[in-house]
Amino acid sequence: MKKNNDYTGPEELYEDDMNLEPAREDKEEVEEQKANVEDNLSDEADPVEELQVKYDDLNDNYLRLHAEFDNFRKRTMKEKADIIKSGGERVLTDMLPFADDFERALQALHTAEDKEAMVEGMDLIYSKFLNFLNQHGVKEIEALGQPFDADKFEAITTVPVQDKSQKGVIIDCVQKGYQLNDKIIRYPKVIVGE
Repeated sequence: MKKNNDYTGPEELYEDDMNLEPAREDKEEVEEQKANVEDNLSDEADPVEELQVKYDDLNDNYLRLHAEFDNFRKRTMKEKADIIKSGGERVLTDMLPFADDFERALQALHTAEDKEAMVEGMDLIYSKFLNFLNQHGVKEIEALGQPFDADKFEAITTVPVQDKSQKGVIIDCVQKGYQLNDKIIRYPKVIVGE
């Protein structure tokens, strides 16, 4: 058998691998690349942290605005209730002089001998009361002689009429109606010609 000089056995391969210097350089290069990747990852983590901070800030602002709006809504409802309450209080306070006038009129009625003076006093109180209603935007709805309109009047009955021009016209008003500004607060109860 002939020996082959080109043969490299395990011993020779091992000796070739013994040159470890290039492997150390490769290891340092891998370590450097690893450090670069970690730096890049940490740089990429910063935007995530920034976004988290922005999210937390926006969420905090949202919660504050929500609470502020809720407080505003509650405060507005309370103010509205106070306005309604004090509005009614003001009207009632303005009506107290009429109670005083009626009380004086009743006392005078028991002792008065002059009925004309009593009637005049009652007319004065009634006139004063109508003026009070006008000042607060309450006006009487004119009904007599008006054509019947179901949106403005409440017909309680109809009566036959001789004159054809009286058909569909209000003949009598049983109870006066009133409107507050443009809103009807009590419909006049009327009798309509048929």
